[in-house]
Amino acid sequence: MRLIDLQLSFPAILLAFVLAALLGQGKSQLVVALVAAQYAYFARTAHGAASAEGHKDYVEAAFSTPLPAWRVVLRHILPNALPPLIVVATVQIASAISLEATLSFLGVGLPPTEPSLGMLIANGFPYMLSGRYWISIYPGVALIVLIFSVNLVGDQIRDQLNPRLKR
Repeated sequence: MRLIDLQLSFPAILLAFVLAALLGQGKSQLVVALVAAQYAYFARTAHGAASAEGHKDYVEAAFSTPLPAWRVVLRHILPNALPPLIVVATVQIASAISLEATLSFLGVGLPPTEPSLGMLIANGFPYMLSGRYWISIYPGVALIVLIFSVNLVGDQIRDQLNPRLKR
């Protein structure tokens, strides 16, 4: 957890930019850079949620039974730790989308032959002051709608899986 705390002290965009520049352009290199830059948020939340659930009385009682530990984790800890993990995962997916667009806009993300909203925004950027601002505005609006939609879907999934909200 100390290494994760150390990684969280650096901005994710800086780490993703450095990794993308070192690894080069390409889909797999970009995925590695994005995962390495953002896994710490998910790992920290997973550790916190599992620790909070693991110290409750019913979980300690389940560990005292002859059931294997993996079954206790799957049956008691995971269902109660899942809602915050879903929220963090969807926020991180939205953040990864915006990071990819930013890296592609700066020229270290996907190569120019690959489709990317960041590349579309970058291609229209020189035309902003000439009155053809729509070349960059439409991909920007699409990026905002995509990120907003991912967050809404994550909230709906969290609400569906939350046992407290079921009737």
